[in-house]
Amino acid sequence: MRNLLRVVLSVLVLASAGAAPATAAPVAPAQSVAVDTWRPPLSTSGRYVVDADGNRFRLRAGNWDGAQGSWNGSGDRADPANHHAGQDSHGIPLGLDRAPLPGLLADFRSLGLNSIRLPFSNEMLHTTDPVPDAAVAANPALRGRTPLQVYDAVVSALTDAGFAVILNNQTGTTRWCCGLDGNERWNSGRTTAQWADDWVFLARRYRDNPRVVGADLYNEVRRDTFDDPNWGLGDGHDWHAAAQEAADRILTEANPNLLIVIEGINWTGIPVDGFAHGRPALTPVRTLSHTLVVSHKLVYSAHLYGYTGPHHSGATGLGETSDPRYQDMTPAQLERTLYDQAFFVSAETGTHFTAPVWISEFGIGADEGGTAPRAWFTHFTSYLAASDADFAYWPLVGWSTTAQGAPGGDSWALLRYDNAGHRTGVLDPADWRTPAWSALRSATGRTGPVPATPAWYQLDTDHQDHNASLLTRAGGDWDSGARKAVCPDGALLAGLSHTGGRGLCAGSDLRAPTGGHTVVRDETYVQPGGDWASGYTKLQCPAGRFLIGYSLRGERVSAALCAPARTALPAGTGRTVWFDRGDNRPPSPGGGDFAYGGYKGQCLPTEYAAGIAFTTRAGSRPSAAALLCRPLPPT
Repeated sequence: MRNLLRVVLSVLVLASAGAAPATAAPVAPAQSVAVDTWRPPLSTSGRYVVDADGNRFRLRAGNWDGAQGSWNGSGDRADPANHHAGQDSHGIPLGLDRAPLPGLLADFRSLGLNSIRLPFSNEMLHTTDPVPDAAVAANPALRGRTPLQVYDAVVSALTDAGFAVILNNQTGTTRWCCGLDGNERWNSGRTTAQWADDWVFLARRYRDNPRVVGADLYNEVRRDTFDDPNWGLGDGHDWHAAAQEAADRILTEANPNLLIVIEGINWTGIPVDGFAHGRPALTPVRTLSHTLVVSHKLVYSAHLYGYTGPHHSGATGLGETSDPRYQDMTPAQLERTLYDQAFFVSAETGTHFTAPVWISEFGIGADEGGTAPRAWFTHFTSYLAASDADFAYWPLVGWSTTAQGAPGGDSWALLRYDNAGHRTGVLDPADWRTPAWSALRSATGRTGPVPATPAWYQLDTDHQDHNASLLTRAGGDWDSGARKAVCPDGALLAGLSHTGGRGLCAGSDLRAPTGGHTVVRDETYVQPGGDWASGYTKLQCPAGRFLIGYSLRGERVSAALCAPARTALPAGTGRTVWFDRGDNRPPSPGGGDFAYGGYKGQCLPTEYAAGIAFTTRAGSRPSAAALLCRPLPPT
């Protein structure tokens, strides 16, 4: 039995998908693209997800949970009373005991969904015992299979029916989420490398199924009993770094076509008045975003439930603070809070952090009678509609009766099935959630082709190398012992910071398809009479090449990395952009603030960077102090 501290903290640290489930209710399909007319793989273009033809693919999804586990963590696992809402999922997607797969998928289609977020646990991947026959009673062909083999069958059925599938690592152990349950972080009970190994294994498993479109890396990263997760501190609790590591391994070792979904931090601190605590969500992304080794694959996500709040854990009674819940806010307060916590990422275009934002969990119970929770749901779905947001309701499937036919199960589910397979839920007019869901689904949004937009990428050398170029990676270590940063393929270096080692890359097709990079360690390529930073050491690219990367030894600039241009670069000296005593960036610069709190220099959008200058004289920082910016060739 848990000690008192653990019990109290379990209440205090309860995060958004904990005691009550969540996922909302769809209705008849409105103006979404038919579920089987899109062409994989999916990618991103600015704030939108797009298909292989460049057409908007708005994620209208449901969470089909169960494979992450349903056991509440105490008592006999064989007793349904010890499982969430009395529903023993047996570690596989719920409902397979009550309705045939084709019938379930037909109901999903009736809801107007085009995609499914499919949770799993790491434990499920390694379980070798077959599921009980009763767990798949309505699908006898699945008898004798392990949980992973059942998961395989579900994935195949979904994708054969035209749905996009996003794999979601919900938990480490097969049990209900999310409080103090041993699943607080990606590396709870395993190393980050082992966690990434599991992702590589699963991504490879479905590599030949193009409608498996995404990897949602981990669910609701949050505080454990003693420690908080963080975003960028470089330690074992650094979620930003762990997500970067797993994402790049998935894309390079398993499947370069997958979307990578990274959720913000769900909870930090102890929720007691007077102590620091809160729900950071995506707020850290503004100053530190992800640049993946394959571009146009990053999606950020957040979870939002009315009974929680930006500083409210969702607890009632013991552990409840005086902080407002989302459902306590006026519509204007709610919209401002949602923007600040998550939606700025997609709304503020042309920045290093711009990406689609997927609200991958939200929901409310069909039996909810409270005025405030109901009003929140209406306001929230209205905001999703007005924001043209991607979304996924939690949960998609639940029970309406026990195995013996008594009332029971998860009232939050969009679709509920009794022990005889009869369905109820949001497809029924009596469900109070139906009007709000219908309004969300029928809301106008962007459709059709999405024009290409300027892409910006942040480079971060705070704690380790940041080599986002596959071409450069293939060439090996180009400055051994130094911290190295390289723009992704299809981008050029546009800006640098004077302190902190941050860089900014801009999307560009300037690089030649062939030819290796050049490492510049001295002033070999500075032309006679071309001293563009007198008294400073100048690392200048040779003629016909442009900057794509840099390296540091401590604060000192160590080398510049240059790539060949596909076309002749205009002759001329260019201009020197100094930034050692203040910012020096174009008016309304693209990319946003890529080095918050530090001086930054940036070339114009019509220029490329051809050199870095620094000094090692006493009393000066040996970090980057100036850029040589030259005109880009005419397009």
